[in-house]
Amino acid sequence: MAMAMASAEGEPMMDINTTPLIDVMLVLLIMFIITIPPMTHAVKLDLPVDQPNNQPPPVDPVKNKIVITPEGAVLWNGSQIDLVRLRQYLDLTQTMNPVPELHLQPDPNARYELVDEVLAVTKRANVTKMGFVGNEAYGNAF
Repeated sequence: MAMAMASAEGEPMMDINTTPLIDVMLVLLIMFIITIPPMTHAVKLDLPVDQPNNQPPPVDPVKNKIVITPEGAVLWNGSQIDLVRLRQYLDLTQTMNPVPELHLQPDPNARYELVDEVLAVTKRANVTKMGFVGNEAYGNAF
């Protein structure tokens, strides 16, 4: 930064002192930043309303059975559910004491992809007491 020197002793400087101008600008900037309203981000969700006549989930404290049909339906103790509801039921069973057994019975004509997805859900739910039912139906498959 170049510095202006007075040519003669005692002559006034002809340059403008910009320090107060910079100070005023910084104060105005800080005031502007403080007065800006904070940005809020809201996501509007329609949450389900709990009905008073809802039955507790059909979880048996001894054993629960998952059946996979050839049409691609997943049945939990006889009632059709989706994979999200299956995960909720499995999480609920893992909190019970003692942990109920889980019996998996895929139909021989069920799609392997759906059986694999159900197995992945059970693995993510940390199910430890699980068994396959009806393996004799696969005896003629090989």
